[in-house]
Amino acid sequence: MDLTSLSAWISPLLLLVAVAGCVYALMAAAMAGRFARRAVPVLPEGAARPSVTILKPLCGMEPNLYSNLESFCRQDYAGRVQIVFGVQKSTDPAIQTVERLREAFPALRLDLVIDPSQHGANRKVSNLINMSERVAHDVVVLADSDMVVKPDYLERVVAELSQPGVTGVTCLYHGVPANRGVFAHLSALAIDVQFAPNVIVGTTLGLANPCFGSTIAMTRASLTAIGGFRAFKDDLADDYAIGEALRGLGGEVAIPNFTIGHTCVDTELSGLWRHELRWNRTIRNVDPAGYAGSVVTHAFPLALIAALVPGAGTGALTVAALALACRILLCLRIESAFGLTPHAYWLLPIRDMLSFINFTWSFVSGAVTWKGHDYRVVADGTLIPEHVIGSETGATSV
Repeated sequence: MDLTSLSAWISPLLLLVAVAGCVYALMAAAMAGRFARRAVPVLPEGAARPSVTILKPLCGMEPNLYSNLESFCRQDYAGRVQIVFGVQKSTDPAIQTVERLREAFPALRLDLVIDPSQHGANRKVSNLINMSERVAHDVVVLADSDMVVKPDYLERVVAELSQPGVTGVTCLYHGVPANRGVFAHLSALAIDVQFAPNVIVGTTLGLANPCFGSTIAMTRASLTAIGGFRAFKDDLADDYAIGEALRGLGGEVAIPNFTIGHTCVDTELSGLWRHELRWNRTIRNVDPAGYAGSVVTHAFPLALIAALVPGAGTGALTVAALALACRILLCLRIESAFGLTPHAYWLLPIRDMLSFINFTWSFVSGAVTWKGHDYRVVADGTLIPEHVIGSETGATSV
C-alpha cells in the first residue's frame, strides 16, 4: 500500500474516532449532572452511629499533608472515631505531622504505628498490614494521605455503607492543586475532565466496577472475610483488588454522589509524567480492553493528527475545534455538578495532548515508579520489584 492510499483512509478513520469522542464528551457531561443529583442515603436522626477506624498509611512529608490529615480529624460525626497512622521508618518526617495533630486534637484517638516489616512488593499494603492490628472499631475506612474531605464526609460514607446489599464504599475525587504551578493544574485537569467523567460513564453504563484508594469503607468483618490486607500484598491495583474481593462477598461497592479532594502536588513535568504513567498502566492491567477503547476520549489529538495527513483538508481542523469545544463544555459541567473551582481552560489543549502521548506510551512497557521505587508489572497486575526487597523486622507502636 503506497502513501497516498494509506492517507486516503487513515485520516477519515481518525476523524471518525474523534467525532465519536465528541459524542462521548457530551454524553459524559449529561451523565455527570445526573450522577450528582442522585438521591443520597441518610442515617436516622438521633440514631447511634457505628464506631469507625480510619487508616492512613503515610510515606514522607507530602505538600499539604497536615491540612489533608486535619480534614479527617474535623469530622461532624456522632460516633467514636479512631485514626491509625502508619509509617515504615522511625525517621519518616510524616511522624512530626502526626505529633502536631495529636497536640491539636487531644480528645481524638490518634494512633501511630512504626513498623518496617515488608510483607510483599506493595509497600502501601505492607504498611496497612502492619497497621491493621490496631483497628479498634467495627467500621474500617481506608483513605490515601493526599485526600482532603469536608466535615460531613464520614457521616455520608457510613450512611452509604449502611444500605442493604452494600459491602463497600469508595469515593470519586476531584483535583486540588497544591500550588500555583502549571503542572499541578494539569494534574487536576486530568482528574476532573478525564478520570472522573470516564468513571461516571463506565459505572452508569455498567461497564466498570471501580474501587479507589481515595476511600475504601467496609466493616471489620468484611475485611476479615476477604483475607485482610495480606491478600493484596503484591498487587499494583490494590484498591481495585480490594473492591473485587468485597463484591465477591455478594454485595456492591457503592459510590456516593459527591467527590472528595485529591491534592495535586506536581511541580515538574517528569513527576507528572511518572505518576500518570503508573495510573495508566494500572488501568491497562485491570481492564485492557476498556483501556484500549478509551482512545475515543482523545478526540482533540486524534483530529490534529488527522489534519497533518496529506490531503486531509480543512474539515479535520473543524473537527479538532469541535473536540476542544466539547472538552470545555464537559469541564464546565463537571465543575457545576460538583461545585468545583473553575479551571484555566487554556490548559485543556496542552492537557489533551499530554494525556494522549502518555496513553500511547503506556503500551510500550510495564515499568512503573512508585514512591521512589521501581517495579515491573506482569500480566496479572502483580508488582515485581526491580531490586530484591530486603526483609526488615522490629515493630513499635506509639
